[in-house]
Amino acid sequence: MSLAVVILAGGRATRMGGGDKPLKVLRGVPILSHVLARVARDGRALVLNANGDASRFAPFGLPVVADAASDFPGPLAGILAGLDWAAAEGMDGDVLSVPGDCPFIPHDLGARLEEARQAAGVPLACAGSGGWTHPVIGLWPVSLREELRAAMAAGERKIDRFTARFGCATAEWPVDPFDPFFNVNTPDELSEAERLAALVGGATRP
Repeated sequence: MSLAVVILAGGRATRMGGGDKPLKVLRGVPILSHVLARVARDGRALVLNANGDASRFAPFGLPVVADAASDFPGPLAGILAGLDWAAAEGMDGDVLSVPGDCPFIPHDLGARLEEARQAAGVPLACAGSGGWTHPVIGLWPVSLREELRAAMAAGERKIDRFTARFGCATAEWPVDPFDPFFNVNTPDELSEAERLAALVGGATRP
């Protein structure tokens, strides 16, 4: 399955003390390098959603798009920016959204989400683990971008409330020996990610 992927890095990282969480170093390379090692595939177009000066991400060679709104309205704005970017690039399929602070994303994420939504007969799918859903990690048809734009213009900020309008399947992953959707929000969680990385293994790229 060929997908576009939007990596969400538009937050202000207040619990981390500011800065860009995807640029924090994990096992010697930025967290973003771990994310890319897990979502990059032949035929996939990738875009980074980030605000401010895009040059800080230049070493990664990714196109960078800012939030669709300027007041940090949350991840829906980054998802919409990714959908708009895909449409502008002539893509009319799906966009996979993943956080830029989630270093252990499953390699089969896109395929599993596609299987879940096909089985449920709905247009959307998100990841789940340990009894929790992760609506920011999802599969989005480009064709829904105008509905999302209108919802955001009306004040919508909650992903799961928006996706409930159309139907959203959940693909579940186990959390033993680690939660593949562990994300790094604080310095303590960055330390925990170092411990988990020894369990996860696998290649990363600088």
